[in-house]
Amino acid sequence: MARGTLRIYLGAAPGVGKTYAMLAEARRRRDRGTDVVAGLVEDHERPLTRELAAGLEIVPRRELVHRGSAFTEMDVDAVLARRPAVALVDELAHTNVPGSRNEKRWQDIEELLDAGIDVISTLNIQHLESLGDVVRGITGVRQQETVPDEVVRRADQVELVDMTPEALRRRLAHGNVYPAGRVDAALSNYFRPGNLTALRELALLWTADRVDEYLQKYRADHAIKASWPARERIVVGLSGGPEGRTLIRRAARIAAKAGNELLAVYVARSDGLTGASPSELTVQRGMVENLGGSFHQVLGNDPAAALLEFARGVNATQIVVGSSRRRPWRRVLGPGVGAGVVRGSGDFGDLDVHLVPHEAVPPQRTRPVRRMAVLGARRVIAGWLVGLLGPILLTALLIALGGDSALLPTDMLLFLSLTVTAALLGGLFPALASALFGSALLNWYFTPPQHTLTIQSPQNILALAIFAAVGLSVASVVDLAARRTLDAARSRAEAETLSLLAGSVLRGETALEALLERLRETFGLESVALLERDGGNGAFGRWTIAGSVGPRPAGRPEDADVDVPVGDRLALALSGRVLPADDRRVLGAFAAQAAVVLDRNRLADEAARARRLAEGNRIRTALLAAVSHDLRTPLAGIKAAVSSLRAEDVDWAPEDEAELLAGIEAGADRLDQLIGNLLDMSRLQTGTVAPLLRPVGLDEVVPMALHGVPPGSVRMDVPESLPLVSADPGLLERAVANVVENAVKYGGGAGPVVVSASALRLPGERPRVELRVADRGRGIPDHAKEAVFEPFQRLGDSSSRAAGVGLGLAVARGFVEAMGGSLSAEDTPGGGLTMVFTLPAGTPADDSHESDESDERGRAA
Repeated sequence: MARGTLRIYLGAAPGVGKTYAMLAEARRRRDRGTDVVAGLVEDHERPLTRELAAGLEIVPRRELVHRGSAFTEMDVDAVLARRPAVALVDELAHTNVPGSRNEKRWQDIEELLDAGIDVISTLNIQHLESLGDVVRGITGVRQQETVPDEVVRRADQVELVDMTPEALRRRLAHGNVYPAGRVDAALSNYFRPGNLTALRELALLWTADRVDEYLQKYRADHAIKASWPARERIVVGLSGGPEGRTLIRRAARIAAKAGNELLAVYVARSDGLTGASPSELTVQRGMVENLGGSFHQVLGNDPAAALLEFARGVNATQIVVGSSRRRPWRRVLGPGVGAGVVRGSGDFGDLDVHLVPHEAVPPQRTRPVRRMAVLGARRVIAGWLVGLLGPILLTALLIALGGDSALLPTDMLLFLSLTVTAALLGGLFPALASALFGSALLNWYFTPPQHTLTIQSPQNILALAIFAAVGLSVASVVDLAARRTLDAARSRAEAETLSLLAGSVLRGETALEALLERLRETFGLESVALLERDGGNGAFGRWTIAGSVGPRPAGRPEDADVDVPVGDRLALALSGRVLPADDRRVLGAFAAQAAVVLDRNRLADEAARARRLAEGNRIRTALLAAVSHDLRTPLAGIKAAVSSLRAEDVDWAPEDEAELLAGIEAGADRLDQLIGNLLDMSRLQTGTVAPLLRPVGLDEVVPMALHGVPPGSVRMDVPESLPLVSADPGLLERAVANVVENAVKYGGGAGPVVVSASALRLPGERPRVELRVADRGRGIPDHAKEAVFEPFQRLGDSSSRAAGVGLGLAVARGFVEAMGGSLSAEDTPGGGLTMVFTLPAGTPADDSHESDESDERGRAA
């Protein structure tokens, strides 16, 4: 049975018309005779949506009871039993009620697709799992209901439902999305123009990438090599030299003219150390990323061919390379990268090549590992041709001119010139072959007696011997120079790499993955891993990966192509190719630096723990100071009042006695509060606060928290219709009491403290409730809004030490965060300070049934 197809209507935000578009498509298919049913459609009480859904066959929902409440979900079994051709399933990212067939609605849809049923669904861009952090950075909302990107990428069709922010806000204002009572809050919070514009851009870019994937797949399936300029992509080729900065800037300017995509490519050789400076490549990578592009490294011995192949793979439309500054005599050996790209671009269709002049000369490869790599393949081949064919052609020419044995010295000089040329081009072996072959031809054709190997004159014997010796000497000198070039190039590359490592030590770089990535790029490896052995079993301990880069890192040294031990417990495991023994010195430096970075990171963790211990010591010191003074003050008051009441020589009037008793009670209450806060702070510091969360109403907790404040100092506005919050009633009461007492103490003189609460429902988040405690006092500056929550802090308090030890707000925040909420400070409009409690509504299990409608509501407070 063939698998069904999935079509998704993707929108940038709630209200753009995804469900409406899905229903319109369903009606079109139904009118054409297709069997269409509505497995689950959320109309959100919108009249136009409900009207469009009328007339479609609807599969009854399944009722579920969870924690005493009834909910409905799609009945997957009923849809499977009905077996329609097309099923409508709204809100792809929805989380099902506990007890449902599957945890997520997209899993329900997978079952329908496996049964051969086509599915049409809807999704908002903020529910894609990979965009969670991006959306949170834009809207300040963490998305709780998400769907894996792979599920959406596997869809057969993804259609964007687009609407401008202005048009969507007009829809909201007209009441086409939310009821009138929620429009103002939605427009001023989630549906702000900036939020909507950013979300729309995300949706457009994600859809464009999806379209590009389809295009790449089509081109690959049909073996299309020519560039299709449907989307402008600028590829800039880098050699690793300083001229790359000029090329990157020029390519960025070209890309910026029309918002094109910028891709920088460095072609590394597949043998040994690369010819580029690692530090320069790091700088250029940062430049590319800062300019909004991406940096890529590919392997290839022919940079021009590798660049063109990369450009074809990404369907690039333009290539930016540096113009060749080769000297004229070197152009005989090859056209250079720029000319090679220009010459090969004709095979790739509409591909423009920009040759950019620059001042810096590209560096030569610093890591040739063979003689052919030192001199170049073309030079070696040319040397063999000159060394073997040259003597034959010269012999034929001399015979044609009537070779004379009397001109033997001249002939020998001519043959010697060929040997020297072969040595200059190809090194030792072509020159050796030329010397021996030329000696044989001279002896056979030009040394009396001719056409024999016998040499009649001793002078001729000496001349041939000198000829052979000179030829071999020249070849040896050239070969020695090539070897010295190899050593110098290797030494330069190693010195530069070691210098970069030393610089990273001095700069205090602690990113282990960055160091391993640099090692991988330097040697052109597939993956690099730093392995650590457990210390408990000695040499037979189990290896674990302390850090790795690249795909499929080796888990043991014996599984790697190259392993570099670092002491008894660490080892570098390199995969991708076997490296020569000459690279061990550089590898050892990388391994030592990796060990240093690992130790440094662990020392940093130890230092962080030490700082936490030091903070604990500071708090204990402050605690002792508080006990020595702040607790003694109410004790002294209690002691004085009790002593006065017990005095036998004083006859206290009833009102005086009542006043003294009230003072004793107030001092005892103050002591109880101080000791309670100190104990609570101690529990928070040791992590022993274990809240017992249950659904509780704020209208029950807040009045209890206000018992200790003077009458008339607080005005409460906590509606009974608010959702229950998931909290520990005792901890919440203590937190609210501390905050309210602080507000009355420092801001109540300018008017009553207002305690208000409201529901908060944001897209992608479980419902929450906000409790605000607003005063009209002096307020505090922005830079101090976090400091007020530090223990033993009383910012701006000029009253006596008896006012408190500065733990109330610290304890309140600790309790609220332990319950899964947050407590923050903000300015009160018109002056003053507002403390904002944000608490989750219900319980984590209770709100998992919420449909995606919760993601389609604006801030309600």
